[in-house]
Amino acid sequence: MREEIDTPDGRMAKIAARQHGVVTVEQLREAGIEKSAVSRRVKAGRLHRLHRGVYAVGHRAPTWHGRWMAAVLACGEGAVLSYHSAAALWDLLKPIEGPIHVSIPATSGRAAQRGIHLHRCLSLSPPPPREPSPSPSYLPAGGRGRRLTTHRQCIPVTTIQRTINDLDGTAAPHLLRRAKRQAELKGIQLEGTEGRRARSDLEEDFFALVQSRHLPHPETNVNLGRHEVDFLWREQRLVVEIDSFLYHHGSVAFHRDHARDLDLHQLGFTVLHFSELQLEEEPDRVAALVAHALGVAPLPGL
Repeated sequence: MREEIDTPDGRMAKIAARQHGVVTVEQLREAGIEKSAVSRRVKAGRLHRLHRGVYAVGHRAPTWHGRWMAAVLACGEGAVLSYHSAAALWDLLKPIEGPIHVSIPATSGRAAQRGIHLHRCLSLSPPPPREPSPSPSYLPAGGRGRRLTTHRQCIPVTTIQRTINDLDGTAAPHLLRRAKRQAELKGIQLEGTEGRRARSDLEEDFFALVQSRHLPHPETNVNLGRHEVDFLWREQRLVVEIDSFLYHHGSVAFHRDHARDLDLHQLGFTVLHFSELQLEEEPDRVAALVAHALGVAPLPGL
């Protein structure tokens, strides 16, 4: 078995196995496969070109991890997965078709390639020599010790904090909130979120949904007895609560919310709860449920 592995193709397979099925032309050369031999393997269908100088070994349809790794390898030393692509690798957002986002040091001479959205970042410096650790990281030049990059599943990537920072201002607001929520679920304490949550953003989203469907306008953040409610249609005796993860988790919040709902039901109010995920992914369904409770027909969203 050892003799079979210690051949150019065996060495190529070994490299690909630790890089999600992709290799660079430089790695092929180091494995003993010269340019003409690469061409023969491409013609034979054993190598498939993904980017300039990067190939998939033995298959035409790499996984998302293979595509991300290939894009990073194509951009050279110091390149890392970033923005939405990094968020997908961290399981903060779902992968989307389109160019893969890669960040490189601003001083890098690498040119953009098809299928790669290249970001040149002043804050990224070339990494130090490869460490034996499976998840090394490097710091910005002149930085204060804050990590900007690391490895996840062997793919160089921006840290969760840096990924969130990159998404802020570039991603749609609901995607940024979703990424932050998933980071919180992972136990990550994000900078600037200590002790607060953009709850007002969620309420604004719901109010915008009400307006876009031409539903009757509610009162907002009003007291009913000893409870404050998010949205109230007093005449129709309807209450809507927007449940965000940070304010509606844990046993205390669970019992508080149920006690409030019981009190409101005894006063003759209907109480509907919607999560931030439902507002983001099922706005039509949310609007239909509110309209049904109000006894009106919602118009299509604007």
